[in-house]
Amino acid sequence: MSDAPNAFTLTDWQQAYRDQLQPADLLHALRQRLSTDDNAWISLVSAEQLDGQLAELATLLAAAEGRQERLPLYGVPFAIKDNIDAAGWTTTAACPEFAYPASEDATVVARLRAAGAILIGKTNLDQFATGLVGTRSPYGAVSNAFNPEYVSGGSSSGSASVVARSLVPFSLGTDTAGSGRVPAGFNNIVGLKPTKGWLPNTGLVPACRTIDCISVFALTVADAETVARIAGGYDALDPYSRNNPNSAPVGMGVKPKFAIPDVLEFFGDEQTRVVFETALDKLRALGAEITPIDFSPFRQLAEQLYQGSWVAERTVAVEGVDPAHIDPVVRGIVENGQNYSACDAYRAEYLRAELARRINLALEPFDALVVPTSPTIRRIAEMAEEPVLFNAQFGTYTNFTNFSDLSALALPAGFRTDGLPAGITLLAPAWHDAALAAFGKRWQASLDLPLGATNRALPAQAPAKQAPGCVRVAVVGAHLTGMPLNFQLTSRDAVLVEETRTAADYRLFALPGTVPPKPGLARSQDGAPLIVELWDIPLARFGEFVAEIPPPLGIGNLQLEDGRWVKGFICEPYALEGARDITGFGGWRAFIASQQR
Repeated sequence: MSDAPNAFTLTDWQQAYRDQLQPADLLHALRQRLSTDDNAWISLVSAEQLDGQLAELATLLAAAEGRQERLPLYGVPFAIKDNIDAAGWTTTAACPEFAYPASEDATVVARLRAAGAILIGKTNLDQFATGLVGTRSPYGAVSNAFNPEYVSGGSSSGSASVVARSLVPFSLGTDTAGSGRVPAGFNNIVGLKPTKGWLPNTGLVPACRTIDCISVFALTVADAETVARIAGGYDALDPYSRNNPNSAPVGMGVKPKFAIPDVLEFFGDEQTRVVFETALDKLRALGAEITPIDFSPFRQLAEQLYQGSWVAERTVAVEGVDPAHIDPVVRGIVENGQNYSACDAYRAEYLRAELARRINLALEPFDALVVPTSPTIRRIAEMAEEPVLFNAQFGTYTNFTNFSDLSALALPAGFRTDGLPAGITLLAPAWHDAALAAFGKRWQASLDLPLGATNRALPAQAPAKQAPGCVRVAVVGAHLTGMPLNFQLTSRDAVLVEETRTAADYRLFALPGTVPPKPGLARSQDGAPLIVELWDIPLARFGEFVAEIPPPLGIGNLQLEDGRWVKGFICEPYALEGARDITGFGGWRAFIASQQR
């Protein structure tokens, strides 16, 4: 393991250090394996830079009292797209004439380093993050990890490539029109496109500043989610950063409801169409209900990104750069922004707001929209023939996302008959990131796919932890699934986690005169384990839920059979006087069934 740090997930790196392998040994070995001839990289860490980071890591570990678990990314190498700043590194945005030395880390980079991560390199991209192809760079076109004749996807081409080939376990990209998703689909990896404003953009060279998102590539959904949670969070230095209101669901039920476009376009690519249709069958096998919806507002909004005045945002982003130093295709796009007036821009914003509202209303009945990550893929040689048209095709199912304030998760879905991967993307309203990740882990675990371009299978996944931004509540009576008050949970986007039992020192009573009938739970030395359901309620909705609980019931702390403590229903002692003890039934559902015989 020490001489071949390859195909490592975050778990693998963490285990390596628990096995007493040393960061200096593993990371210097990794640095020596990487090549400047690999055009996925624009710059690689020097021996001196690496030693400096290792010294900083030692200081972090000392501050953590030698406990590596306090540094969740201890010694884990990562890469960033070269439009993101890192102190002591040059930022180029794939334009050498634009390059500048960064004096400070981007906020996301600083947070990852504070968690123990080690920056190994900066990656190639479509110049100024303008493109979904990975070919518009003076550093060369990054090839697909499975077939070098094909594109890697962009603009985060290098970041996706180095993860797919397991040179690093995760990387940062950016996503304005799909740049954090299309390369994931083309390279059989995970692309987490967060809710706008969750991962701060401080230290990012903008493409379209109002809709840019820093994104995460990883081999597994669990790794991508871990990185996003560490890098994410409000940053007052970013005017577009925002706090999570903690009002969205953090998971999906066992039978999720998915929407799909009513009309699917693959531009004649039958191989990708077959992979997508097979993926839909797999989703149904996992219990999903799939419903076609009108895709016209999504399509209309997607067209605005490059065919309307929004392109002027890209023009603003490259102000001051000599046009002669800009890639010809990129230059043609950004110069087009000069053709629009301020009146055009306001009209475009009004249309965006209208279409975004229609899109979010259309998605309200569903857990997510499922689309092909890209409807097709092209050879690098083909891109020279139709650079704009083929780029637009790649963005069919991505360009509308940030305009309509959606979260997104690109997932591997399978392989075409020619051996190239194809993916699906789940899209949901803002702040549904945790719910998408929860299902994404379930989806990835159900597939027999290699990780990226390695031959390694998905390793055993650790048990899911409670997602932040929610309260886990044990319900024992009328709030159980199918019971009269269950709607008080589901109407607040609570998600069923599991059925389990209390510790053995509880007793259950049927409370007389309650409508609908309710039980009371009380702690007792002479008790028994009782069946409960655990539900995760969004934090912002928990107060509403508690406000509806009538006396003599309330919410307190409840211990489970496995020793965990959660919030749960408790009962005033006075109400138990004369109440029927129904502990022997083992739970409320069995008692109710006995009354109906």
